[in-house]
Amino acid sequence: MATRDDDRNLFTRLRELGEGQVGRVLEDLMGSPRFAEIVGKTLQQAMATKGKVDRNMQTILGLLNLPSRADYKKLSTKIEALQGSLVNLNIKLDRMLAQQKEQAAKRAPRPKPRPAAPQQSSVP
Repeated sequence: MATRDDDRNLFTRLRELGEGQVGRVLEDLMGSPRFAEIVGKTLQQAMATKGKVDRNMQTILGLLNLPSRADYKKLSTKIEALQGSLVNLNIKLDRMLAQQKEQAAKRAPRPKPRPAAPQQSSVP
């Protein structure tokens, strides 16, 4: 098993090789079908492991009666839909109230002008 000193030595050696050498080594590795196969298998295994961990966490959260990320996403989607519905209802209610005010204004009798108060003569 590699120790930290071995890792440092490897990175030190790579740094000493310079960019050109490292670039050539990487090109050789990427051109190798065996290397590409190993990298592909490693990525597939990593994704499969992540899926298993996610499912296990969801099961544990369910057993503990705690919401999961999926539960939060479902709830936020429902909340957004409710907010949209409320906005639509508010718009409709505002329109209805405006129409009622217009109709009430049309129906309301206009105030009659008050008759002028009789003028009193100022003669004694």
